[in-house]
Amino acid sequence: MPEPWRTGKVIKIEDATHNTKRFWIQIPELSTFDFRPGQFVTLDLPIHEKKNKRWRSYSIASHPDGTNIIELVIVLLEGGAGTHYLFNEVNEGSELILRGPQGVFTLPEPVEKDLFFICTGTGIAPFRSMLYYIHQHNLPHKNIYLIFGCRKFSDALYADEMKEIEKELKNFQYIQTFSRENPGNGFKTGYVHAVYKEIVNDHKPDASFFLCGWKNMIDDAREKIIAMGYDKKDIHFELYG
Repeated sequence: MPEPWRTGKVIKIEDATHNTKRFWIQIPELSTFDFRPGQFVTLDLPIHEKKNKRWRSYSIASHPDGTNIIELVIVLLEGGAGTHYLFNEVNEGSELILRGPQGVFTLPEPVEKDLFFICTGTGIAPFRSMLYYIHQHNLPHKNIYLIFGCRKFSDALYADEMKEIEKELKNFQYIQTFSRENPGNGFKTGYVHAVYKEIVNDHKPDASFFLCGWKNMIDDAREKIIAMGYDKKDIHFELYG
């Protein structure tokens, strides 16, 4: 049975980057909002008469913590009716109709292979959830690579958090790459593909690849990962836009 529609209350909004906001939503009718890291919720926004024109889905960026509060991180899309409503009409205290959790883009348990989390922009959201869950529950795991591509240094969502987790979580590497800026200090430039290809070419691990972001990145990554000798079943993806 699908989850019912519920009313959520926006309890906090913060700017994350110049065009990205973080929204904390509480679901008062539940004492705990239970979900698996990597799942998403669908918002029913009052932007159209037809249901399928109103629905917008966003990965949950927070991890299951026993509360009824979730975090979404949302980028403002040019010409996007949904994000323009969220950015311009929604304030702290606003109510949103939502349904969830949904989706099968979830952390494998047990974790038996190396994990490549490959993302662009707000595609980091499900991986933030997964990493916190692994870290806080001390889940056994092998190597984990979070490869995060964005245009500029200022676009790097949750960078400080990921660096802290990298210090504390064994066998975890946080790798940023920038396509339109060279921030120096050892950061990589270019796209995500060169990063995972370099790692795989070094020792070709038994691995699962999780992709989240824009369609072009995912299409390219799927093609390149298969060309490196991996099977389609080793690739999992969540498409944005």
